[in-house]
Amino acid sequence: MHIHIFWDSLSPAGLQIPVGRNISSIIGVRASISDNPIRMMGYVESRKQINAQVLLDGIQVYKHHHDIHDPVLLVISQDLFNPGHNFVFGLAREPVGAAVISSARLGNEYYGRETCDDDLIDRLSKEGAHELGHLFGLDHCSNPECIMFKPDTLDELDRKKKIFCDSCRVKLPSQIE
Repeated sequence: MHIHIFWDSLSPAGLQIPVGRNISSIIGVRASISDNPIRMMGYVESRKQINAQVLLDGIQVYKHHHDIHDPVLLVISQDLFNPGHNFVFGLAREPVGAAVISSARLGNEYYGRETCDDDLIDRLSKEGAHELGHLFGLDHCSNPECIMFKPDTLDELDRKKKIFCDSCRVKLPSQIE
């Protein structure tokens, strides 16, 4: 198994390799990073956000046309929403092996804090691994330190560790470990 990470050109430059390595280490699967080939659709002007469901549709079509069977994670910089929610850090669609995360609300500057690439790398890695965990069949976890815990705030995301708790780890498919 292999994870494809597509990094959009507007996403923070220079963070691809450390984020990819972290995600690979957390999940235990080799990851490759390439420029984003997915057409960016779903922008809603009135919200100044992208509908994550529309992006997942685009990933699904791309995977089908290019006969990609491994999981795909798209990293973008634009803010995401899922209908019914003000925003999401990321979203996954397990049946097709597609996930998307956004750096928009993961950077310190969004919250008026000093910019720090290490913080952004950590958050992108955690959120990417979380969404990939969904692609491997995992649900949200109640353990606030587990990668599968659903954070509603940046502080909750920061408290998570870059590991699956024991309960989630045993649920991962055997080809991952």
